[in-house]
Amino acid sequence: MAAPTTPLSPAARARLVDAVQHNCDIADARHASDLSLCNYLLQMREFFRWERGLPFGATLPREALGAWIGEREARWQACEAQEYRPLPVPAAGDRGRAAPVRAIDAFDAEAVNAALLPHGLLYGAGLVGGMRPVFFVAELHALGARAGLRVQQAGHELARGLAAPPAALASAADGPIVLRRESMARYGWERYEAFCLRPMPESAFGAVVHAYGFERGFEQALPRWLADQTEVALLHELGEHGIARRVGGAWSAMRAALPTRRALLQAAAVRDQLADLTSTLPALLAGSADASLHAWFAAYDGLREASFPRLLEAYRAWHGGEGSGDGGRAMRDAIARGTAHFEALVQRLLACHGAEGATAGAALAALLDRADAVCA
Repeated sequence: MAAPTTPLSPAARARLVDAVQHNCDIADARHASDLSLCNYLLQMREFFRWERGLPFGATLPREALGAWIGEREARWQACEAQEYRPLPVPAAGDRGRAAPVRAIDAFDAEAVNAALLPHGLLYGAGLVGGMRPVFFVAELHALGARAGLRVQQAGHELARGLAAPPAALASAADGPIVLRRESMARYGWERYEAFCLRPMPESAFGAVVHAYGFERGFEQALPRWLADQTEVALLHELGEHGIARRVGGAWSAMRAALPTRRALLQAAAVRDQLADLTSTLPALLAGSADASLHAWFAAYDGLREASFPRLLEAYRAWHGGEGSGDGGRAMRDAIARGTAHFEALVQRLLACHGAEGATAGAALAALLDRADAVCA
């Protein structure tokens, strides 16, 4: 857990939270339209639940929700053209409640956290998919380390935007890996709520519901869910770190040359696939983390599933049911084959960019669209 801290004064905390929320609103104003209508409405529902402090399972008042969405969209429209604000933080090294204030750029999370961590607060800033800015500030839950990387866990969030990715890895050699526990909890609730509307007991998420006992009480199951999802997120980010060490800045340069949103999403799926094949899945399988494996495959869809459908077949062979699983043989084979395939695809993408540079966009998109980009 986090070490004892000296809290900020209420006024200083309020100024900080207001500045972070302002920046979140600007990012949402510019990027909320990137979502499909269905995903937008689902995210707005949970954003409303967070802002109002409503518990999981509380019925959302339809009229109040509709009015809030209208007010939020008007707020976004009013701030879309504004600049991101620097953050008012205590001078570094001063733990007093009336510390002198200095302004730090909103994207300089390292400098902001140097000032905020002694006061029990954690700040996050970065780009999702290299495109969408994301900010938050939260009460610090815990600090730690894993495989030489710093690990920072956020507790109760004080300011956030519509997008709230549960984990992120900074580009420094020692991280940090930033984990957002509220996002992990909300993701679990959203999936369980959808499951309750359309129960599918034989699905991967049906196995999750049974493994965690969600039907006996989501709040009761939440501590175990958070512990497992924290480990899964750490394993994924360690896989990302391993890829970054192997390819250096070449991947970012290649990604910058991609010409379309589809190509960017395809490239992100390739990298996510490789991170999980080299780190997450082998560790979960070796550790007999059955509940976590069910949860991972419950989210295995979209471009990732399309690029490696055999992996889902291997999961079904492992799951089996009623003791008829294959002990993980098909999954271990798929992991080995998938690792070789996506490593080779990464190298082809990097070689193409290395040969053609900034003009490689069309060729890179064609590589990602080729039939042999799929691990068949």
